[in-house]
Amino acid sequence: MRYTAPMPRSSALPLFHLYGDPPDDQAFDFVHIETISSRSSVHDWTIRAHRHRNLFQILLIVRGGGEMTFETQVIPFEAPAAIIVPATIAHGFRFRPETTEGWVVTFTEDVARGLGERSGEAVSALRTLAADPVVPLSGEDEVERIGRLCADLHEERFLARPGYRLAMRGYLALIAIAVARLAASRARSGAATLIPADPTVDALRYLVEEHFRQERQLSFYAGKLAMTPDRLNDHLIRQRVLTEAKRQLLFTNQPIHEIAYDLTFADPSHFARFFRKQTGVTPQAFREQGGG
Repeated sequence: MRYTAPMPRSSALPLFHLYGDPPDDQAFDFVHIETISSRSSVHDWTIRAHRHRNLFQILLIVRGGGEMTFETQVIPFEAPAAIIVPATIAHGFRFRPETTEGWVVTFTEDVARGLGERSGEAVSALRTLAADPVVPLSGEDEVERIGRLCADLHEERFLARPGYRLAMRGYLALIAIAVARLAASRARSGAATLIPADPTVDALRYLVEEHFRQERQLSFYAGKLAMTPDRLNDHLIRQRVLTEAKRQLLFTNQPIHEIAYDLTFADPSHFARFFRKQTGVTPQAFREQGGG
């Protein structure tokens, strides 16, 4: 069963801590787990497109299915599967009502980094592999193993026994490593090695996320990273601006000229030329095609 009706547009793409909760930019050392039904059932099994500034999520789909919005893509999924959602990504879900169940694990990345080298590598690998966010699980053993880890994590959070915070971080590390191995295996034809992300790329990504609206010059980012501008290229900056433009065109009802000014283009025609050069279509056509 496919859910193809577009999600309603709002005046802006919502930014949440957990879905429906106000954003918390100071969130740190945060681990949370809940069942899919506990939150989605009270929202008619639809989680509208939104993003989290500083939270990473792993979903385990045990039963049912549906479709997810992942930036401008609409991706169907069926149980059993894992779904990877990095921080800042625009995403939403339409779960199959009453039949879909599983787990949603949410955490700030600092938690995994603090657990040791291998856990940090797993999160870095997940962020890279999340370009294709749905990871089909091939057998009951995989679902049972990860599901048991999720259930243990949930029990630790619910009972809050002495040492539960440390125990939660241990279970989180095992879940992240298990999903990263499966995603890597899918992407690399069986290879399960986890390659650490380039720390400079990570640092640049965070800087671009914070400053892309106001700062487009390589010299600004190079200075922050104590590098020379010729060691960087502006691809990541352009892609981040383009991503934000696509989000606002697809998920909001903002007029195109307001989007242009919000992204600090000198005028709407400059924005239109930039967008067409990057995508091959005008902003208006992209909106009318629902992302194309």
